[in-house]
Amino acid sequence: MHPAEIAQTTRAPALDARPVPRRIGLIVLATDHTSERDFARMTPFDEVGVYATRVAYANPTNPANLRAMQPRLTEAAALILPDEPLDALCFSCTSASVVIGDDAVEAALRAAKPGVPVVTPPAAARDGFRALGVGRISLLTPYTRATTAPMADYFAGHGLGLASVTCLGFEDDREMARIRPQALVEAAVAATDARAEALFVSCTALRSAEIAEAIEAAIGRPVVTSNQATVWRCLRHCRIDRPFHGHGRLLHLPAEAGR
Repeated sequence: MHPAEIAQTTRAPALDARPVPRRIGLIVLATDHTSERDFARMTPFDEVGVYATRVAYANPTNPANLRAMQPRLTEAAALILPDEPLDALCFSCTSASVVIGDDAVEAALRAAKPGVPVVTPPAAARDGFRALGVGRISLLTPYTRATTAPMADYFAGHGLGLASVTCLGFEDDREMARIRPQALVEAAVAATDARAEALFVSCTALRSAEIAEAIEAAIGRPVVTSNQATVWRCLRHCRIDRPFHGHGRLLHLPAEAGR
């Protein structure tokens, strides 16, 4: 028995066009501990909504397991705000984007979200180095040699000089997420060759974006990390082009800088 008659208002409340002005779709690995937290830290809460979904993934992190995600990407993208437009759509896995290929990732995501700009970490990093005016880098990854080799080939194939390539030898992305930030700073210093103009720290699992400024202070040159680069690129697709401080030099730059 209801305590009182239920009345429905005859005057509909006013609606906003969207709950938040801009929308970023984020596809993360089922095992990811870091990407969502980094996007939450580096995007302006009142201006951008970040809507995440997860894609099935099984360790160890090797080219075969990374490539196995490709058939699942379209379905994962379709789960993000079905039938509603996005301003950007990011697949948050650097090594998988390399072994699958940026173009193949984009095709899979656009099959579910036609016309939405697609961001991958390696392509965002390349844009970041262009914006920074950088042509020669050191590369640091948490992966094994077998998983790092395609990453080195990717950047070299896109015209970036590689002053040095260093890997930490991890096979499980959940362990990569547990690497202490100060240990990453120390690894970054050791991995940065004197001939490099900047350092790329690969992997969306690493907690490297939160210490980007500490790494830059330690190596005396710019650092680009996977999550920092994808946030930067997604924000620019959202037409948010102002500097954001506390996350390294890249987030001070407009997307078109250096082009």
